[in-house]
Amino acid sequence: MLAKELISDIVPSLKTSDTGADALNWMEVFRVSHLPIVNNKVFLGLISDTDIYDLNATDEPLGNHKLSLAQPYVFEYQHIYDVIEITARLKLTLVPVLSNNKEYLGVITQNDLLLKFSELIAAQTPGGIIEIQVEPRDYALSEISRIVEDSDAKILSLYVSQPQVGEQFKITIKLNRVDISVVVNAFERYGYKIKSTYVSDPKVDDTTRRNFEALMKYLSI
Repeated sequence: MLAKELISDIVPSLKTSDTGADALNWMEVFRVSHLPIVNNKVFLGLISDTDIYDLNATDEPLGNHKLSLAQPYVFEYQHIYDVIEITARLKLTLVPVLSNNKEYLGVITQNDLLLKFSELIAAQTPGGIIEIQVEPRDYALSEISRIVEDSDAKILSLYVSQPQVGEQFKITIKLNRVDISVVVNAFERYGYKIKSTYVSDPKVDDTTRRNFEALMKYLSI
């Protein structure tokens, strides 16, 4: 999933002729704390609500002020993981997207990013979760997949984290079945350390699904 596929078609950009009050109004409407300033497809930078309040002149055009604008962005061909990284690292509510020749294309909002990432990790699909720990030298995706499939299950999503360089990998596996006891037993037979498991009650799953759908509906307003 690439950045160009995540661009919002409703969040506007600002011009230097817009006032701080205009910017704050748009931020409130779209529930964001940042907006891009763009003139003739040239991305000038992001302005935050804090920046605007610090100006102490919300009724004046933004261009009347000497602005020190942050310029975070991703290119249209970058992966969703790159978008997530810059959003989390800089605590942004949206990320500007530029074309190969650095023309402004639009923004990806934090809310849209959350929705797409939930689809990427199969968050809405019922199933159990297993977390295992392995030494980096012992990590073999082919073996993990074989163990799962030999247990009559499928991997819906899998991601690997390593708290510190040299430490064990933590592998989180989302499966397509709620009863994961057979898979857990298989991993233990092969010597894998099971860190934790999450098995949802069907009633809880249904409640979680409804809550998730309600959250997504709220975020899309």
